[in-house]
Amino acid sequence: MALWDRLKESAQAMQAQLEERKNELRGGAFRDAGMAMCALVAAADGVIDPAERRRVGYLIEHNEVLRNFPAEDLRSLFEDWLDRLAADPEGTRAEALREIARARKKPVEARAVVQIGIVIGGADGHFDHVERVVVRDACHVLDLPLHEFDL
Repeated sequence: MALWDRLKESAQAMQAQLEERKNELRGGAFRDAGMAMCALVAAADGVIDPAERRRVGYLIEHNEVLRNFPAEDLRSLFEDWLDRLAADPEGTRAEALREIARARKKPVEARAVVQIGIVIGGADGHFDHVERVVVRDACHVLDLPLHEFDL
């Protein structure tokens, strides 16, 4: 099976898992960590591409789990993270990972944050090495095993 097919299947499976747990994913820590994760993945290569903004915007509008929150709130959080990453990449990256780490208290939310990162990373058909590094770093701060997510 081609890498793209495996990636597509993995992203679809993770999306299905997220939807199954939709009612458990209503907390502010999940919301904030999820948008920090989206921003880190979108900015992983050092360039914040308009297509990446659109991908996250689409996710915000159409993802069943993220519909638990007002779309405008999510967009605002995401854009704020992107602005801060553009101004101070290293400092904001560390701050975003601390925000992600707050989801560690609830394992369902922690796993969902990682899954969202993988879904965003693979949305263009390429889960690049730098995007994988960001998701791995999130796994580390969330105390989640890399093998659980095929990382």
